[in-house]
Amino acid sequence: MKKGLLILIFGLLTTPNYSQENNIIKTEKIWRVNFLNPAIELEIPTGQYSTFSSSLGVGYGGGYPDLTYAGNGFIYIISPFADFQEKLFYNLNKRNRKDRNIENNSGNFVSLRFITRGKSIAENVERTSDFDFAIGPTWGIQRKYGNNFHFLFDIGPQYYFDTNGNGNLWPLMIQLNLGFDLKKK
Repeated sequence: MKKGLLILIFGLLTTPNYSQENNIIKTEKIWRVNFLNPAIELEIPTGQYSTFSSSLGVGYGGGYPDLTYAGNGFIYIISPFADFQEKLFYNLNKRNRKDRNIENNSGNFVSLRFITRGKSIAENVERTSDFDFAIGPTWGIQRKYGNNFHFLFDIGPQYYFDTNGNGNLWPLMIQLNLGFDLKKK
């Protein structure tokens, strides 16, 4: 009788702790394929509310004023790129309390973003260097819709520069990604 009572009390005391551990909000590891600027992306947790995402692809970009010249009209540069972003999600708990989706790191974030572009595949401008870089803070949102559709939008200022020492501040960088989340492991 005493043994059964002790097991029951122990079970009642540990069950709430176990269920709270299962409901801990945390970021997830996600593989993605983006198709607006085609890329493969990996987002990995760096903390309970933070991730580091890295993507490699080939995409469209405009020209930076101090790094391009001789372009008229619609300016384009199609080149390989690498994009790295440390994101801090600040509303996962609020979204969870309101029964909104937080799966696959669906939430609002602030970040530090670094992007580099390589030698152009096609362009209608002259670049001061085959490689350029940009770094800056952003504010953004990302969401998972349906089974695996991914949406990301972020915006913020950036400092851009090239390998020749040219550079300046660009007041507004915008990123829009649409794609699909793959297996998470």
